[in-house]
Amino acid sequence: MLTFSNATKIFVHTQVTDMRKGFSGLSGIVRGEFESDPTDGSLFVFINRRRDRMKLLHFSDGGFWLYYRLLEAGTFEALKATGESAKLQIDATELSMLLSGVSLEAASKRRKRYAA
Repeated sequence: MLTFSNATKIFVHTQVTDMRKGFSGLSGIVRGEFESDPTDGSLFVFINRRRDRMKLLHFSDGGFWLYYRLLEAGTFEALKATGESAKLQIDATELSMLLSGVSLEAASKRRKRYAA
């Protein structure tokens, strides 16, 4: 299982992504639709039309990492951004839940936590 710190910014591309895209194509989506720099250390999540494939693009240690997940059965949850935006920011816990098949919508109610 992948683990990322809560300090890592994670953005989901909420529109359908062609999974034939590689580093350059996904970086182009980040620059064009997110208006962000793909080398800023953030993690970018892309899901295909059938929602059975996911790619994660991450820049670390001077190079890009591309993680690819293919589900044998089931689908990833369809996420919606607010307004006309194509990006949605989530945290590391929500990414873990998304990868594990837990519904983010059903688990969106969080109890308040106090820092010690």
